[in-house]
Amino acid sequence: MKRKGFLAITSLAFSLLVLSGCQPTVDTNRNATNENSGASEAVDTPAIEAELLRIENDWPRVMRDKDGAAVRRVLADDAILVYPDGSTSTREEDAKNTEAGMVTADSVEMADLKVKVLNKDTAIVTGRNIMKNATLNLPDGKKMDISGEYRFVDTFARRNGQWKIEAGISTKIDQVMASASPGPAASPAARTTPATSASPAARPSPATRPSPAARTSPAMRASPATNPTP
Repeated sequence: MKRKGFLAITSLAFSLLVLSGCQPTVDTNRNATNENSGASEAVDTPAIEAELLRIENDWPRVMRDKDGAAVRRVLADDAILVYPDGSTSTREEDAKNTEAGMVTADSVEMADLKVKVLNKDTAIVTGRNIMKNATLNLPDGKKMDISGEYRFVDTFARRNGQWKIEAGISTKIDQVMASASPGPAASPAARTTPATSASPAARPSPATRPSPAARTSPAMRASPATNPTP
C-alpha cells in the first residue's frame, strides 16, 4: 500500500510539472509596447496647419482662374457642402459652378483663419471671407449682389496622404447684429405698451426670401487677395 501511494503521488507531481511547462507565456512587455506605440504617435501640427492654410488661401485664385480641376482635387468625392441659403451641393456641382464663373468679385479677403488639429488625419478650419463688389451670376442671366462677410467651417480628412474637404458650411454675417452692442437696461416706464406692437400684417411675405438658386459657391472663399480680380 505504501508503495502504491508513493507511486500515485509521484505520478501526480510529474503530471503537474508537465502541465505547468505547457502553459503559454504572456509577453507583457510586447503588449505594452504595442499599445503605447499607437498612443504616442506623433502629430506634426505645424505641418498640418501650414498645408490646410495653403489650401484655404488658394480659393481666390481658383475662383479667378475658374479652376474646376482644383476644386475636384481639394474636395472629397463624397463631400457635403452647405451654402448660406441652406441649400446643399456636391463636389462635381461646385466644380462646374466654378468653371462657369458663377461668382465674381473685385476682391476677396480671408480673415481669422484658425486650424484645429484633431489627430494626424483630421482637422477643422474656421475663418471669414470678405467679398467686395461680389456678384452671383445665375444661369438665367440674372445677377445678384452678394457682397459682404461670410463665416465658414471646413472639415478636412487625410485620404491616401492628401488632405480633402469632407464637409463645408458657410453663412453670411449680419452686419447689423455684429455691430450692435448691448446698451443700458431700459427702465420699466420705457417699455412699449401692447398698442405699439406691430400688426401681423406687417410681417414680410415669404416671397421676399431669396431663391435657392442664389446659393454661393465655396469657390467664393479666397485668400487675403488685396488685388482686384482681373
